[in-house]
Amino acid sequence: MPTDNTSDGSITKLCVIGLGYVGLPTAAVFASRGLEVLGVDVNPDTVATINAGKVHIVEPDLDILVNGAVATGKLRAAKSPAPADAFIIAVPTPFTEDRKPDLTYLDAAADSLAPVLEAGNVVIVESTSPVGTTETFSARLAQKRPDLSFPHNAGEMADICIAHSPERVLPGQVLIELTRNDRVVGGITERCAKRAAALYKIAVEGQCLLTTARTAELVKLAENAYRDVSIAFANELANVSDTLGIDPWEAISLANHHPRVNILNPGPGVGGHCIAVDPWFIVDSAPNETDLIRAARGVNDGRPARIAAAVSAASDGLDTPRIACLGLSYKADIDDLRESASVAVVEALANAGFDIWVVEPHVRALPKALNEFSNVQLASLDDAMDTCQVITLLTDHREFREMDPARLSDKRVIDSRGAWSTKVR
Repeated sequence: MPTDNTSDGSITKLCVIGLGYVGLPTAAVFASRGLEVLGVDVNPDTVATINAGKVHIVEPDLDILVNGAVATGKLRAAKSPAPADAFIIAVPTPFTEDRKPDLTYLDAAADSLAPVLEAGNVVIVESTSPVGTTETFSARLAQKRPDLSFPHNAGEMADICIAHSPERVLPGQVLIELTRNDRVVGGITERCAKRAAALYKIAVEGQCLLTTARTAELVKLAENAYRDVSIAFANELANVSDTLGIDPWEAISLANHHPRVNILNPGPGVGGHCIAVDPWFIVDSAPNETDLIRAARGVNDGRPARIAAAVSAASDGLDTPRIACLGLSYKADIDDLRESASVAVVEALANAGFDIWVVEPHVRALPKALNEFSNVQLASLDDAMDTCQVITLLTDHREFREMDPARLSDKRVIDSRGAWSTKVR
């Protein structure tokens, strides 16, 4: 039976493990609400940057929030966890080359967390995970700390409460959505869910919707698989339109005048750490029941090669074609290159031997996937527009959308986003 030190008391100290695109904003938001927050990251440069009151990622207003939280002493960063009342795990959960979930970072987080756990703590896994991962996480902690009881085997009377609450934020609007969006909070037990919700209610204006950990895990995967399927339909329409000589954006715009139709816009593929990855977690868990999800992934994964082929065709007849590729991040006005379809397009063109000028205003260096190519260089927009005959819009950053159309008048243009109302051919 638990002793008094497992009482459901108030939370004043929070430790956030993982200071990336979700972890750092989460830490800063809770710090701004008065909690004493320790952010943990294995990258010493990230730790030093945050402790200097600066940020290492691009997100509107995050720099102001972090600077203020550090200045008031409510937020600091370190390479390892320390005792706290609650812990939020926000580390990456990528997939392997054969599209299997890679939980290495989550396992490492559990191993670093275990030594500082105390009876009465709340642990919340925010990292997107296959169904059952939160229970496995609890079991791993139990192996490390046999002196404590955990909810996967001790139920409601466990010393430690463990829950899963997936992040549901959009890059570029993270700080707004962290506080305003509803949270799905899934506990291994009901008490776990309630204690996790009590933490979120310190900062979240939206509802906290309580459920089980396994349901919460599936909810996040379902949300992103749904979006992936919807994007795949738009991209498949773009493929059909290309074959039939139709402007896909015009066709979709007209179809969307139907009161019950809302087709998304096509693009060069799907990127980001969530939509391009999470559907495979469902496929891995239920391979015989996921034909639609698998098919959608195939459509979206095939788009970069199709765009690259269109660019290659547009270069026909040029003696020494120079190609400007505008944008590398997976969506507009952010610096996130994870699983970016834009990067995949550039890589395909680089392998084909083209001279490529990449314009990406949100990064200072090419990613590793492109840095090895001698025929790919990072350039300014002006230099690329002055030098290149073929202009390829891959990510519709604001400065590209607002560019004077006259600058394109003598160019061969491939607009994979429809931002310039140009057909992809």
